[in-house]
Amino acid sequence: MRYVSTRGEAGSLAFDDVVLSGLARDGGLYVPEVWPQIPAEEIRSWAALDYPALAVNVMAPFMSGSCIGRERLFELVSRAYAGFRHRAVTPLSQLAVNDWLLELYHGPTLAFKDLALQCLGRLFDDILASRGERVTIVGATSGDTGSAAIEAVRDRENVRIFMLHPKGRVSEVQRRQMTSVMSQNVHNIAIEGNFDDCQALVKTLFNDLEFRDQVNLSAVNSINWARVMAQVVYYFHAALSLGGPDRPVAFSVPTGNFGDVFAGYVAARMGLPVDSLVVATNINDILARTLNTGAHTLGGVTPTISPSMDIQVSSNFERLLFDLYDRDGGAISKLMTELKDRKGFVLDQGILHRAAQIFRAERVDEDETRATMASVWRESGRLIDPHTAVGLAAARRRMVPGVPMVTLSTAHPAKFPDAVKEATGEYPQLPSALAGLLTRPERYDTLANDADALKSYILERGN
Repeated sequence: MRYVSTRGEAGSLAFDDVVLSGLARDGGLYVPEVWPQIPAEEIRSWAALDYPALAVNVMAPFMSGSCIGRERLFELVSRAYAGFRHRAVTPLSQLAVNDWLLELYHGPTLAFKDLALQCLGRLFDDILASRGERVTIVGATSGDTGSAAIEAVRDRENVRIFMLHPKGRVSEVQRRQMTSVMSQNVHNIAIEGNFDDCQALVKTLFNDLEFRDQVNLSAVNSINWARVMAQVVYYFHAALSLGGPDRPVAFSVPTGNFGDVFAGYVAARMGLPVDSLVVATNINDILARTLNTGAHTLGGVTPTISPSMDIQVSSNFERLLFDLYDRDGGAISKLMTELKDRKGFVLDQGILHRAAQIFRAERVDEDETRATMASVWRESGRLIDPHTAVGLAAARRRMVPGVPMVTLSTAHPAKFPDAVKEATGEYPQLPSALAGLLTRPERYDTLANDADALKSYILERGN
């Protein structure tokens, strides 16, 4: 399996190189040269597999040629999910007829990012050990990626991590899950700006090829293909549990950076019968506006009670555009230049029609988010976090009779206790494993939104 850049100028790479590279050297994102095709009869044969075994079957086609063979991959995946609090890893729970939640928050940091990053940390370890190399990871988080990435690589000898979060724009639980980790290879940085500023800093560092090579820069954000690859697994897991591949299943995905919902698109390209993918946004609705009107126009970021979705620049949307434009790297490069220079671009009706074959898009405001949390609590005695509420509200607008609708429940409600308490009157408790989190000491630094200051910060802490 080889990987190509969405902008068409970087050379193709093998899987191991893609994992360590993160972003392509032309500024694009890596995608497989071809989508693996899994026949329905093979997908059907996976129905009885546990989660680690299913993960190997889904991921192995993307890892052809890797130094990590199939048996070793099973060992790594089994270890990655051994500490999850539910034996099914990503269990389904039913709210009503054809109305399901896919629980993705049973990992160590209570968020869906654990599903990919617990694997990615182990992939890094094996690949780096085989090459005798070390990497510097620089990442940006709107809340959940940071803690999941830190948990995945803390104390690993061959990795040091610098995680950027927007100062004052993540929940206290999200911040403390990052900043209370005292491992020497972990560095937390609060950036004076929003998530898009943090993400732009990361891309600036990757596009400085001299600095990139000097520190052997790598990424754990969903710009890293391996992140998306590992997320594909739970779409198969959910669909198989609900009768797939012999019946189609729809998914609603709370969406900010587009990586999680793009993983569902990958599952569909592989052969999983996906009826539709609902792109659920909060009031920072650039993706909903784009998919409904074609106008991809940047605006300001408004802080909300679902902060992980407070994004205007959705990196992984570029991967979808690459497919929609028949993998024309030149066309994608032109669009990204327009986005940078003119703060937007417009998709023509032909491209929108292609996207509409599988994607739906809905905007959910703050009042509906709160109302959804309240109604779920009132009707089922269940607490959900605000991101899940956005996904569920969008899902219920787009349900089709006879088609199971699965909303991705992306975070434990205790990660956003104030918003949940305001909506429901109930204060969600942290699982016992995180008892004492809110009283642990913190360690982080605050930096201006300045790439040169960030580079100096990293260089001062050595290689």
